[in-house]
Amino acid sequence: MGALKGGSEGAEERFRGLLEAAPDAMVIVDDMGTIRLVNAQTEALFGYRREELLGQPVELLIPGRFRAHHIQHRDGYAANRQVRPMGAGLELHGLRRDGTEFPVEISLSPLETADGLLVSAAVRDVSDRRRAEERINELAALVESSQDAILAKTLDGHITYWNAAAQRLYGYTRNEVMGRHVSLLAPSERRHEIDALMDQLRDGERIEHFETLRLTRSRDLLDVDITLWPTRSPDGTVIGACAIVRDISDRKRAEAELTELYEQQRHIALTLQRSLMGTPPAIPGLATASRYRPATQGAGVGGDWFDLVPLGAGRVGVLIGDVMGRGLEAAAVMGQLRSAAHALAKTGMQPRQLMQALETVVADLDVPDQLVTCCYLVIAADAGEVTICSAGHLPTLVAAPGEGARALSAPVNAPLGVGGVLYEQSSAVIPAGATLVLYTDGLIETPGSDIEDQLAQLTDVLSDLFTTAPDLEVAADRVLAALLPDAEGHNDDVTLLLTQLPDAPLAAVTTDLPAVPDSVPEGRAFLTKALTSWDCTTIADDARLLLSEILTNAVQHAQGPLGLHLCRTATELTVEVSDHSPHLPQPRLAAEDEESGRGLILVRALADTWGVRPTDEGKTTWFTLAL
Repeated sequence: MGALKGGSEGAEERFRGLLEAAPDAMVIVDDMGTIRLVNAQTEALFGYRREELLGQPVELLIPGRFRAHHIQHRDGYAANRQVRPMGAGLELHGLRRDGTEFPVEISLSPLETADGLLVSAAVRDVSDRRRAEERINELAALVESSQDAILAKTLDGHITYWNAAAQRLYGYTRNEVMGRHVSLLAPSERRHEIDALMDQLRDGERIEHFETLRLTRSRDLLDVDITLWPTRSPDGTVIGACAIVRDISDRKRAEAELTELYEQQRHIALTLQRSLMGTPPAIPGLATASRYRPATQGAGVGGDWFDLVPLGAGRVGVLIGDVMGRGLEAAAVMGQLRSAAHALAKTGMQPRQLMQALETVVADLDVPDQLVTCCYLVIAADAGEVTICSAGHLPTLVAAPGEGARALSAPVNAPLGVGGVLYEQSSAVIPAGATLVLYTDGLIETPGSDIEDQLAQLTDVLSDLFTTAPDLEVAADRVLAALLPDAEGHNDDVTLLLTQLPDAPLAAVTTDLPAVPDSVPEGRAFLTKALTSWDCTTIADDARLLLSEILTNAVQHAQGPLGLHLCRTATELTVEVSDHSPHLPQPRLAAEDEESGRGLILVRALADTWGVRPTDEGKTTWFTLAL
């Protein structure tokens, strides 16, 4: 290249040095478009060696489809020389030696030299920038077409971006909200949330799925789910925030409907459960407190039940059971077993006999692998005695004031449904005023805990409660609070029953009689003497008549010796006659010419209550008269 106009060789060298130091590819062409000079960046960008370019037309570096237009453009530039800055609105492309094209920006500068006009072209590869712009445009299109509302805001809460979905959601156009504070979108009672969220964003926190209420242009409330994240400057400083807002009103309505439906189903389930469980009767003189808590998962139907069965003659049967499993099938089995157990208990049979009969009932239900735990106790208040038979049920506890709590000793029998089991029972004398505590496994079998530890805790809680004689209702609440502190966190139904032994009778006497006719007047005389001493002569005639009938029946049809037991409470007189015959008499209508068969009909007519219960030795026939 000739010397620059008015220059020198030194100046030319300096020019060449600057050319090599330039960050862009520099191509110097003459007025004919011939390449006169290039720098190292040109070699690197286009893939040619320097000697391959010098003397070649500059169109060598331009894709073929643009060359004709470029020649016209070059000629036009020669006629109107001026500096054209980089990226002056033209879509330009370069062509590498290997034939690949790439987008470029070119700035042109005229150079006056001794050899005439030269043009300096600074060529910059803008491939990366174009890709970034395309990516930004794609993202912008995605954001704008998103079905979720997307908005951006400054750190002080002023809106800087608002997509079409935000306009659809809130009803505000972009022009109406740009620059306004985001508190515009919050109900007045929730504007404090805006400040709290902005504080978190300033600290660089991301907020995921924040559910709240927002306000539309028409002042309607929307249930929304908001995700927010901080935006940062290149140096990492938080400078603003973006938010994605999703309308979840439909979901909230569906959830509310599901909740309502769940509550309806749960109410139906609990109504069914309580219907199947029945309502135990209030028994005069017997203080009780019970609690039933359905499982907090599912519909709440389970297999727990309990029952109190008045047996007459100062005796009460106490039943508790648990059908293993949950759901309608367990509840159906429970309902059938409860009804069967109640009916069997009313016959006065002993606990072991009742359990043996229930074993047959479970087998007849034809429910494969169905297991049931059950416990049946008979409380005899006059003797302070409890007879118990347990079919795999948790230990019954006895809590007495000043004596703490302990397990009631009972034989260990298999659950109902195992088959082939001969059930055993035992009896124990319990102090007057003591409380029997019966419960199902939901009370002490809690996830993550050992059942022995939970049973020990229950015993300790009862011992603390029964240092004195507590109110049973209060005691029941405290037991549940201690064993189930999370009222909504138990996954099995829970039953708790506290039964306090009634006070001992005011008076009781017993005598034995042989099974001979003379025992009938002897028994009447014994009864008369007791009633006189107890000041109960107003019922003496009825009592003597009924006793005569029962004793006569025992003398004629049973085996001796006979036991006569009289018991008086504040409200009634109980008369019991025991014999050694297992045959249970039944009332019947006697024919006109029969001399017998009317005794039990008379007992049934005159007594307030009466009954017959089997014993290991035979049976006991009893009646009561109100005082």
